[in-house]
Amino acid sequence: MKFSSSLKFNAVSDWWDEYISYDSLKRYIYQLEKEQHVEGRPYRDVEANEQDSLLAQSGTDAVFEPLLNKDLGKIVSFYHAQEKELTDEVAELEELVEKQEEAGLGGDDRYFDDPDDDDDDDDESISRSPERRRRQKSSTRRNISRELGSSARAHRLSISSADTADNEGVGGSVSRLANRIGDTLRDSIISNAPSVPEMQTIWNYKSDYAYDIRLLFKRKITTSYVAVANLKSYVEVNYSGFRKILKKYDKVTYSELKDRYMHQVVETSYPFLRDSKDRLEDARKRLISLYTKCVTNGDRRLASQQLKLHQRENIAWERDTVWRQMIAQQRRGDVEGEPMTMGALLKPPGPGLFYIPTPLGTIRVTKKMIYKIIAGIIFITLLNVQVLETLEANRCFAILMFCTFLWATEAIPLFVTSMFVPLLLVLLQVLRNDAGDVLSRPAATTWVFSIMFSPTIMLLIGGFTISSALSKTNIDRVLITKVLSLAGARPSIVLLAFMGVSCFASMWISNVAAPTLCFTLIRPILRTLPPKSAFGPCLILAIALAANIGGQSSPISSPQNLIALQGMDNPIDWATWFVVALPVSAISIILIWGMLLMSYRPARAPDGDGEIEIKQIRPTRDPFTHKQWWVTIVCLVTIGLWCVAHQIESYIGNMGVIAIIPIVAFFSTGVLKKDDFEQFMWTIVFLAMGGIALGKGVMSSGLLDVVDDIIHDLVQGVPLYGVILILSPIVLIISTFISHTIASVLLVPIVKKVGENLPGNHQNILIFVTALICSTGMGMPVSGFPNQTAATQEDELGELYLSNVDFLKNGVPASIVATIVVSTVGYLLMLAAGM
Repeated sequence: MKFSSSLKFNAVSDWWDEYISYDSLKRYIYQLEKEQHVEGRPYRDVEANEQDSLLAQSGTDAVFEPLLNKDLGKIVSFYHAQEKELTDEVAELEELVEKQEEAGLGGDDRYFDDPDDDDDDDDESISRSPERRRRQKSSTRRNISRELGSSARAHRLSISSADTADNEGVGGSVSRLANRIGDTLRDSIISNAPSVPEMQTIWNYKSDYAYDIRLLFKRKITTSYVAVANLKSYVEVNYSGFRKILKKYDKVTYSELKDRYMHQVVETSYPFLRDSKDRLEDARKRLISLYTKCVTNGDRRLASQQLKLHQRENIAWERDTVWRQMIAQQRRGDVEGEPMTMGALLKPPGPGLFYIPTPLGTIRVTKKMIYKIIAGIIFITLLNVQVLETLEANRCFAILMFCTFLWATEAIPLFVTSMFVPLLLVLLQVLRNDAGDVLSRPAATTWVFSIMFSPTIMLLIGGFTISSALSKTNIDRVLITKVLSLAGARPSIVLLAFMGVSCFASMWISNVAAPTLCFTLIRPILRTLPPKSAFGPCLILAIALAANIGGQSSPISSPQNLIALQGMDNPIDWATWFVVALPVSAISIILIWGMLLMSYRPARAPDGDGEIEIKQIRPTRDPFTHKQWWVTIVCLVTIGLWCVAHQIESYIGNMGVIAIIPIVAFFSTGVLKKDDFEQFMWTIVFLAMGGIALGKGVMSSGLLDVVDDIIHDLVQGVPLYGVILILSPIVLIISTFISHTIASVLLVPIVKKVGENLPGNHQNILIFVTALICSTGMGMPVSGFPNQTAATQEDELGELYLSNVDFLKNGVPASIVATIVVSTVGYLLMLAAGM
């Protein structure tokens, strides 16, 4: 949760204006960042409309400190007033308790009914509002003073502010009071009354008068106790607010104000002094003592428990109210600067293509609904039409076409379509054993689930674990900012540096998380660019394209690589993968970088006068912690073992076993928690599992044998490189319009069969080429997650940086260039690696 949201969640609602102005200060920091970036431009105070040279002389500290001082002064003044009010209230309560003890049981003879008392609610929540506390304080003071005076004269007692009452109302008053007190409040008082007559006082006597007096003081003490707790929380939240905003200020403006201001100014201010905290603690202990005397009959432990319970209930009620308000604001889109995080739950359904009225209501027909109907028609038709000779192959073909159509149209989530695969394979009895006999449904179930959770899936989960550990310990940000700090301020160099960083990050934290991280890091640069600068869209598109290229750089960077390894009879090790993929990726990045420079000319100023200068990224100053070193060592050891997996295969069995090492190392030492495990991209895991099951089903059913005959005739006499030249554009087109993972699921079994029909059995080369080219399909906004993320990036005015034209104009040529690199340089490297 962001601190601005956390502040709203933990603040006392009636004191909201008295807290640190966190959002305003944050906006001012970004304004100072822009002013700081413009060299030689004097700072202009917008409110005073005055110019001075503060930025040039003293930096931004001289501008920002007065804003902090203003907020700090507001907090100090408010705290002074609240502390004085609470201190007086506690002292007055002690005085009233003492006077009540002196009065004793003198008022027990009779007391009046208050007509207004019917409106009071014994179960009313104790408000944290200062105004309500003052009203309660005034009312209680009048009530108790009147009680004391009446007791001294042996007169009637009234627990309200009424001046007169009728004696005939005594019975009704007692009945109504008893009903309103409730079992819980009454039991907490009655249970502490002693059975020894000689020890009876007003605090333990069993009478309606004594119950009412104890209830009156219980409410007042509880209200004061909650108020003290709220004031203590007010100090803690504001202290965190100053620490957070100063940390952000230092990070954005590259200043070192935080430590000095916190130690010399904040911590020496009245609310944050040790004496002030001790006074609050003393007031809290005095209230516990009063509660012990008045309510729990001397049991201090029970008094502390009950008061803390009241405090928790009050906080829970307040937070529930605030949380409901925050969610309502999110749904209305009223939260400034906060993204809509509720996803599909908050997104209203789009308009239907048309509507069909029925007796049971109107049916809204959407595009996805039509796709589902078409998929069902395709499936039923192919099941009932004999397209292939054998029944199992024909049914498998129907399943293949059904799932392919759903994957291509995304009529339902991709992973849900994958779950159709094992369901239909078993129900339609598609699977056969090695002898060609159809497996029974129980046997087919056991077999299909055994191959779905393969070592490849374990490798995928191990990759997620490494990605999560690198992100959670901030290692990825530390390394990336250190690299980017070397790029300087030249737009072309900064662009190349970000492309390299995006590609490298995609290798280890997946091409899903890497662009998201990079888009976060470029925010300071985008904020300081001149309006309508071409560098912004060029940088965003470059990061997306480089992240796609990074998807081919390591076996765990994207699911299609793991599916390719799964399809190989003798999977290549990581070292062989790197020998081919790293040079291919590097050459592709450089060529795409040159294309973007020619297309956008990002260094040119929007007005055509000179070149822009980029705000330089500076590395984080935080030292490397022991936890970060532990994560780094485990990751390096795991990757090293993956690189030599074939050499140590007799000891470890498979790369999937090596993937268990980071899982055990990080979760057993507390680096990652159960929540982190739950946040893994399980939809991708299930998508890969469904793809593996479909590939095995195609082979087991005999469908692949039918395809083999067709392929054999097509590739007869065609050399290996000719097959690659034919295969490359087919793979590129398919991966451009559907998911890269789905493209590999569909194509890997086919190219494997093609390779087996070529002289020399070059199936591994064709599978490797297919996997690499799947990552190069990036010509459309929907071509892969990096493109989808880039297409949603907006500037400060809410306008998109990229349009479809940007992707068509630059993404399509980039895809073609990257494919050519794979089919030429990549092919030569594969031959050199002995594949």
